[in-house]
Amino acid sequence: MRASLAHASSFAPIKAPGSAVEGRPLLATDGPRTVLGWRPDDFAVSIRPDASTLFGPRGACLHADGSLWVADTGHHRLLGWRAVPVEDNAPADILIGQPTFEAEGRNGKAEPGAASVNVPTGICAFRDGLAVADAWNHRVLIWLKTPTENNQPADIVLGQKDFASALANEGADRPTATTLHWPYGVAGIDGRLVVCDTGNRRLLVWNDVRESGQGADLVLGQADFTNRDENAGGAVSAMSMRWPHQIASWLGRLAVADAGNNRIMIWNGFPTANGAPCDAVLGQADFAACDHNGATYYPSNRTLNMPYALACHGGQLIVGDTANSRLVGWCDPETGSAADALTGQPDFAAKGDNRWGVATRDSLCWPYGLSVLGGLVAIADSGNNRVLLWEVAR
Repeated sequence: MRASLAHASSFAPIKAPGSAVEGRPLLATDGPRTVLGWRPDDFAVSIRPDASTLFGPRGACLHADGSLWVADTGHHRLLGWRAVPVEDNAPADILIGQPTFEAEGRNGKAEPGAASVNVPTGICAFRDGLAVADAWNHRVLIWLKTPTENNQPADIVLGQKDFASALANEGADRPTATTLHWPYGVAGIDGRLVVCDTGNRRLLVWNDVRESGQGADLVLGQADFTNRDENAGGAVSAMSMRWPHQIASWLGRLAVADAGNNRIMIWNGFPTANGAPCDAVLGQADFAACDHNGATYYPSNRTLNMPYALACHGGQLIVGDTANSRLVGWCDPETGSAADALTGQPDFAAKGDNRWGVATRDSLCWPYGLSVLGGLVAIADSGNNRVLLWEVAR
């Protein structure tokens, strides 16, 4: 039985039922166009690997070449569709990371290599190919062209000296410009590669990726390349990060989902100096605040709870407000501003996995990854073991 949620405004005491702001629809009100990996009548089927099932997917990529790619995280593999599917549960065409569609296991139950993954998360179009955050191998894999064959090896690895290595920070206690620790998010922005080096609580930027093992050119979230302390070793601030997870370019701004501080960090333009502070935050009233849902139980149109996912459509920033199991849309980049669009919950004061009920076609449970191409949004609806392909509301 679905619970009733009546509810709170941000930065204020919980209000009485009926006070919630509804917001305009973010995505089409008739629900997703296509659902992949979902077997609502048989949960066990959904986690057994085959060409049409998913287990805790955390990343999706709608590629400009017309293909769709999914980081099927729990099955330790990447799935590719040569064309964006239009039928529910369409089987994938391309497999990377396992010997067959029915196999699973970290690195395909073998040693790390150029075609293996261990908890893949973020995935994005990078130039003409793909970049994948291979989180528990502590590396980013890059294909210069989108793969066309099963287990096609990556061309470049970052965060490790070679494809056989897989230690966090190359086995050292402190990071460098060439190492990674649990990278969870990747984005290609104007030819740069931007990586959320989550375990090192920092963002790394490569201005021009040329070869394996190459060092990053810029670090954000830390003062230099050798520190990895939470919030740069101090209180939360305009330059520090706790758990960066995904990146987006929004009308010339750089936006980063700082999930551990329950906020989105925004730079007005692309930063050029190490440790540059951001210019605004969404989800908090100021740079010093970090509590989830503004330190109240219920969310509002100004608060967030562990936002992991970001994408843009036109002038709108779409945020996967993961622990509130909703998507929210912002058009105003000013600190503390209110979101005005919503999908996944009936109003901005509501929360709960699948709206505190069973999964339905249009509900959400811990959305971890987003990708937008044209008017179509791909959502890695991780808690429901599926990917939703959903049109933006018109």
